[in-house]
Amino acid sequence: MAADPDPLAASEALHARVREVIARGASTDVAFDTLALDIARFQACTVGPFGRLVRSRGLDLALARDAASIPAVPTDVFRLARVAAFPEALDVRVFRTSGTTAGARGEHPFRTLATYEAAALAWGAAHLWPDAPRLGGPARAIVLAPRSDALADSSLSFMIDAFVAHLGVEASWHVDVARQSLDVDALARACGRARADGAPCLLFGTSFAFVWAIDETSADLALPAGSRAMITGGFKGKTREVDEGELREGLARRFALAPDHVVGEYGMTEMSSQLYEPRLVAEAPRPDLYRAPPWVRVVAVDPTTLEPVAPGEEGIARIVDLANVDSAVAIQTADRVRVLPEGVELRGRLPGAVPRGCSLAIEELTSSADPIRR
Repeated sequence: MAADPDPLAASEALHARVREVIARGASTDVAFDTLALDIARFQACTVGPFGRLVRSRGLDLALARDAASIPAVPTDVFRLARVAAFPEALDVRVFRTSGTTAGARGEHPFRTLATYEAAALAWGAAHLWPDAPRLGGPARAIVLAPRSDALADSSLSFMIDAFVAHLGVEASWHVDVARQSLDVDALARACGRARADGAPCLLFGTSFAFVWAIDETSADLALPAGSRAMITGGFKGKTREVDEGELREGLARRFALAPDHVVGEYGMTEMSSQLYEPRLVAEAPRPDLYRAPPWVRVVAVDPTTLEPVAPGEEGIARIVDLANVDSAVAIQTADRVRVLPEGVELRGRLPGAVPRGCSLAIEELTSSADPIRR
């Protein structure tokens, strides 16, 4: 497949098409597959690791007819190679994973954050403040995560800061990056100000930070009625492991939140979009399942063959994210899921080594005639 004579222009055109899908809030299967394949064909010419994967499998994406034909890049590749359709000189931000046992951190470079931000705001608003037209938006944000200017490589911090800027509300941040600690006294004061205002607020944080808040202070952290929390990052604390249900109950109790106002978010550095629990969405049949936005498709696949499992069976998540225009539109994770008609059930990370199917895909890349380079 010949490279586009102007890859930046091609990238811009694809970003514009994805943002149009995001703005519409809906996408037909035909439109999804068409756009996913157009992005994959662009990436086969511009993203080194993905192009090598396509060539190693002898695929002709020009003949492909659906997104299932796109080979998925294992998330581990993001720590082995630069997965980007543009040179490093054009990076405006590089999001990084937390440290791994292998010592390397996955990196997801961005030339533009406009599509990422549009996706985050659209799906976040639909699940964190869907009642804003009737009740008005939140009056304050309390953040148990670092600011993005203090932790520029955190996709979560960028996303939360984008929410705060979009809402135009007063906000406070309570995690000290340098000291790796939570300022519980400042958090208690922020909660007190929220109670004095009497208006609902949004509480953002990782499970790590919420464990800190529950364990390290006996101060009054109650928030006004109607407040809600977004929780992300798994359910293990830095000092003790916490059951998901226990953490949710403790969070609701300590901050005086209605149980259905604690909303789970699922995202990762290698994605440009997020999934949410629809706990605040009135018409959701299963509020405990995670919903993917219309521009994301999640399929459960067998860990060894990477072929789709039977409907409703457990597999590892293969994710096609149209917002990943300049990296890998299809990624393969080691996260265990069941994909049901009502949503995605998260079942934790696959224990042990890299799944055999992902390992084989990485071998295809590293044994290619074109060596992987940073």
